[in-house]
Amino acid sequence: MNKLFLFSSISLSLLFTSCGGDKKNNNSDTSEAKGGVYMGGILRLNEVENIKSLMPIAINEINSFHIGSQVYEGLLKYNQIDLTLMPGIAKSWEVSEDQTEYVFHLRGNAKFHDDPCFPEGKGRMATATDVKYCLDKLCTQDPNNNQFDITLKDRVLGANENFEASKTGKATGVKGITIVNDSTLKIKLIHPDGSFLNLLAMPGCYVYPKEAVTKYGAEMRTKCVGTGPFFVETVKEGEVIIMKKNQTYWAYDEHGNKLPYLDGIKWSFIRDKKSEILEFKRGNLDMVYRIPVEMFHEFMGELGNAKSNNPEFDIVSSTALNTNFFGFNLQANPVFAKKDVRLAFNYAIDRHKIADFTIQGEGTSADYGMVPYTEAFEKEGYDYKSLKGYTYDPAKAKELLKAAGYADGKGFPEITLEINSGGGDRNILIAEVIQKMLKENLGVTVNINTVPFAEHIENIQGGKSDFFRFAWVSDYPDPESFLTLFYGKHVPANATEKSYINFFRYKNARFDSLFMAARIEPEKAKRFALLSQAEQVVLDDAPFMPIFYDENFRLEQKNVRNLPENPMNYINATTTYLIPLDKLTKK
Repeated sequence: MNKLFLFSSISLSLLFTSCGGDKKNNNSDTSEAKGGVYMGGILRLNEVENIKSLMPIAINEINSFHIGSQVYEGLLKYNQIDLTLMPGIAKSWEVSEDQTEYVFHLRGNAKFHDDPCFPEGKGRMATATDVKYCLDKLCTQDPNNNQFDITLKDRVLGANENFEASKTGKATGVKGITIVNDSTLKIKLIHPDGSFLNLLAMPGCYVYPKEAVTKYGAEMRTKCVGTGPFFVETVKEGEVIIMKKNQTYWAYDEHGNKLPYLDGIKWSFIRDKKSEILEFKRGNLDMVYRIPVEMFHEFMGELGNAKSNNPEFDIVSSTALNTNFFGFNLQANPVFAKKDVRLAFNYAIDRHKIADFTIQGEGTSADYGMVPYTEAFEKEGYDYKSLKGYTYDPAKAKELLKAAGYADGKGFPEITLEINSGGGDRNILIAEVIQKMLKENLGVTVNINTVPFAEHIENIQGGKSDFFRFAWVSDYPDPESFLTLFYGKHVPANATEKSYINFFRYKNARFDSLFMAARIEPEKAKRFALLSQAEQVVLDDAPFMPIFYDENFRLEQKNVRNLPENPMNYINATTTYLIPLDKLTKK
């Protein structure tokens, strides 16, 4: 894995000075440590939507991922700056010459949080038995398990068999995952897999104790017991989550300071973006992610004129591995089973207009497909130049709809586009613009239904929404993480079952063949070339409408350190610290 992007940090004078003046100091108890870092303080963050679940195998949206990644660890984890892989619970590993066998050596001081699930409430050391237990559970049928399809399925020897056996209560564990001793675990793959190590850093592969599952069961949705730098002290759903420093965390920094630096993290759940920004300006939040569309130019337009010698906060930005799209459920509505209809919808919308005017530059038009343009991907062999995406062509759109049997929209039924609430007005603004374009260019009537995010995910996975808005943030820095959405084996045999990954319920034998050929190809350039060919198959079939590729914009208070932006919006506060306001120096 290589470094993907350079990041910019731009200072800006505080706008709307009438909102200032009551800034609170959240780090009055911090103290300087070796190396110039500061210990103590509470980092205050906000999520605009409530968590769906913090149980590792059930984490499938960004806000739960943000919170869960402070509590849990897997064998590996990501470097927050450049997304390279780092040791987690595993301190080292070896790979066999044929790249099908991995041996992981666990550190001996990764301890589970103190919790009532343990005797006398005292946490114990994590062992290879715990890792196998969690990976076996990942390969077990469970209504909350949405991580199996995108992690160990079709990759680890015996994973599929264990999953099938679990449906009848006969699972005995994954054959390819074996315990050598308390600190050594061996994993055997079916075939070489260029993405395998990335998967071990995903939430589905986080490690937790069997004792917690036994005691809490389904309550592990909010009852978290991991080995991470913070433990959850308080959960008031939709209001606040309080985390405290894990005093027995295994890591130290290069100067010998015990990590984490912070005393804790406070997560609030202010759903309205304008209110969230107001709280940030008042000094009640240390960071907010994404500037609302309606306020974007208000902030960004002032950058060139920001000449203050004492700026109040920073704007940090990066290109995002995040694609916003509308999806079609090919099984739920007969009109969307027709390829010409799906293609007509794609040619009827002006993505450049949406990017430039609707979201006002807070993203770029999705001219390629599901995989956003990434310079590193292109250099490593992803053939963006050969991809034929969708241009704005109303005449072609009309002809395609006519070929589908709906000339000028006659006979085409009214349809409903489902979008999720939260995060400001961006979702509804985009939906309304596309609603208008489809009406003007195709004569199609689209109704818009807005639902809470958790309900939205349930509807999409359960096949209850046939036309929906979604955004996919890459699980790991690789095109495969986007294209796995279209893999046919992710579609359940029964239409009434949840489809956790392939929301479109799309199947194409040619795509599946290219996708699997890429998965087992050891040479990255050849693998990426195969993946780009697979994406063209999808673009030709149009099971979705790519809209725009996101840009990450984050507002940070001036005293926040070591909380870098990255393309996956991955947060790990292990080394984050807060400088006393009277000791601030320029970043």
